Amino acid sequence: MIRPSMLRPAGILSTLILALTMCACGSGGGNATANNSPANRAANVPAGNTGGATNQAGGTAAGKAKLNLNTASANDFMTGIPGMGNKMVHEFEEYRPYRSLQQFRREIGKYVSPEQVAEYEKYVFVPIAVNEADATTLQQIPGLDASEAQALISARPYASNDAFLSKLAGSISEAELAVAKTYLANQ
Repeated sequence: MIRPSMLRPAGILSTLILALTMCACGSGGGNATANNSPANRAANVPAGNTGGATNQAGGTAAGKAKLNLNTASANDFMTGIPGMGNKMVHEFEEYRPYRSLQQFRREIGKYVSPEQVAEYEKYVFVPIAVNEADATTLQQIPGLDASEAQALISARPYASNDAFLSKLAGSISEAELAVAKTYLANQ
């Protein structure tokens, strides 16, 4: 529906930009193989993360860094996740610390549909404890599949995060490895 504000020059420009952005981003329901190509995964490299208060990592469809579920502030959640309300921010914070992606799904799934939980996962991550994380939690790392996650689990224990990253380097690209570094919990 065309509203009067859309007919003004600024409204037309905004509408055109929005339409072009939506076309460029797609519906998000495309082929998972194509969306997980090395070129697309490389675009998920975060801008420098030094493990600060929000410990953001990885990219989202909007190109922003993902939020660490255990350290992000309420404001980070409100501004970093589309449609996030105060009630859901409270629920995100109530179940901290998250130890696995399955825990996040189970707890937040009490309040929203599995589809909404999956949508939230585009914007957040559970920090990975290299000697404790399950395969699902490890698979938050871009480019890592189930068999590779199992191989990483089988190679435990790791003396350090660096030892884990060395083993991981054989399974994913350098860009994906850069993202993985930011997902690791401090040991």
